[in-house]
Amino acid sequence: MNLAQAIEHANALVFPAFLADETARTAEREKNEEAIGLLSQAWMEAPLGAEPFTFDLVRNLADRNRELCDIIGDQRLRDLRGTSLAQHLSDEDILRSAAVMQHRDAAEVRKTAGPGLRDMGVAYVEAPVSGLVGGVDIETTSRYPDRGYIINVGLQFVNLAPKARGGKGYFAYCGLPAEYETKGVPLADIHHISWKDLDGKLPFRQNFKLQEALLAAMETVPYMAHNAAFEDSWFMLNLNGYAEGRKAGRIVPIDTRDICRRIDPEVRTLPHDARPAALETWARRRKTLKANEKERHLGLDDVDLMIRTVVAEFEERQMFGE
Repeated sequence: MNLAQAIEHANALVFPAFLADETARTAEREKNEEAIGLLSQAWMEAPLGAEPFTFDLVRNLADRNRELCDIIGDQRLRDLRGTSLAQHLSDEDILRSAAVMQHRDAAEVRKTAGPGLRDMGVAYVEAPVSGLVGGVDIETTSRYPDRGYIINVGLQFVNLAPKARGGKGYFAYCGLPAEYETKGVPLADIHHISWKDLDGKLPFRQNFKLQEALLAAMETVPYMAHNAAFEDSWFMLNLNGYAEGRKAGRIVPIDTRDICRRIDPEVRTLPHDARPAALETWARRRKTLKANEKERHLGLDDVDLMIRTVVAEFEERQMFGE
């Protein structure tokens, strides 16, 4: 598939419910996901303001693919590798996030970080961090944002400083298509969200007030997330205006997992299977989570835990300055 074919496919009038044959459904899903990848890449690489189509074309195709995946069945797709989830933020994103927290130019951070960001750990602690940031966490029904739904969102603000604590915070549940009342909520074994929590709630893609509030927050202050590539990938295909804000530089994600991996020396000494950079493990080391406690896997609870752990790590590394 080339770009012209991807645009044509995204603009085609296709009704997933009319695809009765399993082979046809699978073929359509594969085309959808290939087109989403091609269109996303072409849109991001085009000069700002000269994109060949609006990003709504991509978001709408992702909506269509979710509907199709509902018909195919979540269990078949749960372990099938997808292409819409980025594994990490780009080097440019990492540099910019440090620069924003340190209130300096990304070029200065790059000088210290070096080729391939090999000394990014030094760059993170080289200058004091401060300022208001937002913490964000979402719970979803799939790993891949073109197949599943956002069902829980947590948002909390904190002013980076010694002993800082997040504010009251905000959380919301988001609904699912009606068939999930009987099918059950996917990944409930992880997030423990049931149909009772979601019943009567607007789906994220239809909750425009929630979308507008999230977008406004993230365009006002940088946002932190643990493995921010996950939230970034999901918001790209689910949050109206997010891709546009990211490309224009109005939205800056900060990956606290990357921070943990680069500045906490214990990460390099602990065995890989201990998942030393996972939020739960990191929080136990910084004593923001007791040894007998577990990560809640609910948006606002995880945001609060992440913020407390980040502040504790910054204090440990003396990153707040004098």
